[in-house]
Amino acid sequence: MTETTTNPFDTDDDAFHEECGVFGVWNAPDASALTALGLHALQHRGQEASGIVSLGEKGFRSHKGLGLVGDIFGDARVIASLPGRAAVGHNRYATAGETALRNVQPLYADFAFGGFAVAHNGNLTNALALRRQLVRRGCLFQSSTDSEVFVHLIAISLYATVLDRLIDALKQVDGAYSLVALHDGALMGVRDPLGVRPLVLGRLGADQNNAWVLASETCALDIVGAEFVRDIEPGEIVVIDDTGVRSVKPFANTANRFCIFEYIYFARPDSVVEGTPVYDTRKRIGAELARESGVEADVIVPVPDSGVPAAMGYAQEAGIPFELGIIRNHYVGRTFIEPTDNIRHLGVKLKHSANRAAIEGKRIILVDDSIVRGTTSKKIVEMMRQAGAAEVHMRISSPPTTHSCFYGIDTPEREALMAANHSVEEMARIIGVDSLAFISLDGLYRALGRPGRDAKDPGYCDACFTGDYAIPLTDLVGHKEREPALLALNGV
Repeated sequence: MTETTTNPFDTDDDAFHEECGVFGVWNAPDASALTALGLHALQHRGQEASGIVSLGEKGFRSHKGLGLVGDIFGDARVIASLPGRAAVGHNRYATAGETALRNVQPLYADFAFGGFAVAHNGNLTNALALRRQLVRRGCLFQSSTDSEVFVHLIAISLYATVLDRLIDALKQVDGAYSLVALHDGALMGVRDPLGVRPLVLGRLGADQNNAWVLASETCALDIVGAEFVRDIEPGEIVVIDDTGVRSVKPFANTANRFCIFEYIYFARPDSVVEGTPVYDTRKRIGAELARESGVEADVIVPVPDSGVPAAMGYAQEAGIPFELGIIRNHYVGRTFIEPTDNIRHLGVKLKHSANRAAIEGKRIILVDDSIVRGTTSKKIVEMMRQAGAAEVHMRISSPPTTHSCFYGIDTPEREALMAANHSVEEMARIIGVDSLAFISLDGLYRALGRPGRDAKDPGYCDACFTGDYAIPLTDLVGHKEREPALLALNGV
């Protein structure tokens, strides 16, 4: 978990946070400018920090900072300081390691074979065990992020080529990862064998000869004018150089356990994820939710912004008018002012305001994507009642979140998850709604085009709902019996 400090006014503390976003460009004259644009499109995946490493005739150049992409790369002089036809970039929301400049990616190292930069979306579940082994071998860590493990494993590998060193490193790690990496000869993209985190390949227009793009989501391809080519497959490495793109598949066993929450919340609505438009999927989830848990009401009100598509689907299926009963203020940052005690309770009103004209005297159904701690939901319900709502019902477009994520999403410990400690009826009473319902797990899978959840082969990672962790949680459970074997493997 992060060691970040949140402002008491910051309602984002009661929400999931979107791990990280990665972007890479090969063979484009304005590679760093394109990367900055791509990171801007991926801002929703990480708002704490951003960085770009470029490769030009004079070698690698790097610029990183804490804050939003526009604040860090908005100055043309910064982009000019990152020349070259190749670049990789990263937006960070810390899931491992504190918020500090030393943890901002892409990470860069000078090896005997040349420079190497890597950006990582995900989380390694055996990073602490590997870190201990690497330290015993004399490796000096410069950050507290789990991603640095990749750098040291590559450094100590006995293989000759960069690709083989990378494969050697990948076969020693457990966890979820989508990587973009850059060295003197190529841009590389990697997904873990279960494909938990997204990564897509795109190609720039005809005027860009053999110019390629890697990105976490297709919305980042759109902003730079790149054509979507395909998703990187689970367990695949794509190597992009001046001869084109080639695929390497070093893992014998791969499957698809793509993060189901990408469809519910994390991905931008205009992205296409694993061949499916996110916007359409969220509307189908909302429609399924309406079929499962309808209730008489006058208006459907989304909790902005993430609840909007599901609320639209719910309204269309239920035949109930859709209204913007909550207005969001998009200009409040993660830190605003330190509130005095007598105004601390205003909290959520910094980001959300009731649209009284749309809700006064009406029976409303609030549609949101999830309930984490429940504090924000409670405040929003109070705000609706203060604005004159006759009844307040709440419908959630995900099943109850009962388990923490260890694969790259910043979630509270289980003790802080409301659904892990209370029944739905208890949650409704605490939040203060007239009724509360979540989409069922099978209903969610139906909205994704399946007959229901197949316990033997779910096809998605849904551990936050089920506790079915497909990747070993080595660091969490302390697999002591495994560590000696790993030490021997690494020659310690």
